[in-house]
Amino acid sequence: MCTVTSAKLNFMINACIQDNNINNARKLFDENPSSRNLVSWNMMMTGYVKHHQIEYAQHLFDQMSFKDTVSWNIMLSGFHRITNSDGLYHCFLQMEELLHTRALHLALNLSVFVGSSLIRAYASLRDEEAFKRAFDDILAKDVTSWNALVSGYMEVGSMDDAQTTFDMMPERNIISWTTLVNGYIRNKRINKARSVFNKMSERNVVSWTAMISGYVQNKRFTDALKLFLLMFNSGTRPNHFTFSSVLDACAGYSSLLMGMQVHLYFIKSGIPEDVISLTSLVDMYAKCGDMDAAFCVFESIPNKNLVSWNSIFGGCARHGLATRVLEEFDRMKKAGVIPDEVTFVNVLSACVHAGLVEEGEKHFTSMLTKYGIQAEMEHYTCMVDLYGRAGRFDEALKSIRNMPFEPAWCSCDLHSNLEIGEYAAERIPKLESNRPVSYSILSKIQVEKGIWSGINELRDMMNHENDRTTVKLNRSLKTVI
Repeated sequence: MCTVTSAKLNFMINACIQDNNINNARKLFDENPSSRNLVSWNMMMTGYVKHHQIEYAQHLFDQMSFKDTVSWNIMLSGFHRITNSDGLYHCFLQMEELLHTRALHLALNLSVFVGSSLIRAYASLRDEEAFKRAFDDILAKDVTSWNALVSGYMEVGSMDDAQTTFDMMPERNIISWTTLVNGYIRNKRINKARSVFNKMSERNVVSWTAMISGYVQNKRFTDALKLFLLMFNSGTRPNHFTFSSVLDACAGYSSLLMGMQVHLYFIKSGIPEDVISLTSLVDMYAKCGDMDAAFCVFESIPNKNLVSWNSIFGGCARHGLATRVLEEFDRMKKAGVIPDEVTFVNVLSACVHAGLVEEGEKHFTSMLTKYGIQAEMEHYTCMVDLYGRAGRFDEALKSIRNMPFEPAWCSCDLHSNLEIGEYAAERIPKLESNRPVSYSILSKIQVEKGIWSGINELRDMMNHENDRTTVKLNRSLKTVI
């Protein structure tokens, strides 16, 4: 085999990675050991990180005889990308030990890239002292390192420190402003985020999309749609992330007409369709009541991911298409997509509406035994409802008793049963004091079954609540009685 130059090898490896052919890239890497240089190693690790194969990147990283700042940065970014806190922490310890023992600390100080990556990574671990120390260790600080510090403070909820740091910055760019906006959004300060957004002298598609997405996250759908119109009038061209957020706003606002207009604009814009934007379209049409359109878009998605399947499941469940949910669930499994807890909430809800007790039991059991998913309150509530609708109160009571947490008694209202009512009464002292709906429903069950001692006990507990809550709960009791 002819030996290729390092430059030629790196060019071919990069071409394979760009074509999403990581296996061929690795084959070239393995077959040309004498031509490999540090760039080759870093390039292969970057490829693995981009393809979510951090374990292969780690294996190469451990084999490297020399690691530069880029090598460390690749691994830190890789662990940060998959939110692997243990991996991050281990990498930090390994790097710090190496830097100190080899007296290479100055090399790190001179690297803005590694320093900024350390700040972000320590912030993800919520270690404020560590990311402040990493910032101080950067000798030649630039706007990137300052932005990382602002983002770090926002990550740990230190909004005042983030604002102070932003005000102290020797220079700011559009990323600095967008970082501050995103930080306030993450900390549920949506009005403050908009205030900062309004002060921006220039905005790009990222900053517009961040603010629109922030409104959607805070369920302020009208504000999101109004801001999108402002963006449109400003001449800023939206991208597929913008469309995804705007479609989510249309879905939340149940505005089919607006959703259809956005869909039309999306088509006219010429932006390539991807699974994110198409899934948002499925969700929008389903939540706005047009299931035919939702199915049409869903079938057009070439590579459906789990979110795509969950969107169509949720749409079917909301519109009572229980059989279709189960059919699509089987189809999803055959396609090799692994379900998650959201999937099973929709599947179990479908079983409830279709009255399929045995089918529901099978899926509930498979959650843990086949997929390793721990049942949550929503799953247990579905099972209680499933048994209750079928008149199988013993199984319903067993499900309630087997819950690893205090049950939400709202689910007992549909099919109240004497034994379940008595069990509920026994659990009253363990209820949280801020659950007025639970008190109201429990009182209804007890009145229907004549458990008057439970009513008196409930009233005694209510007297310990604050005045406002007491008034509301007493009204509920009077209505029931």
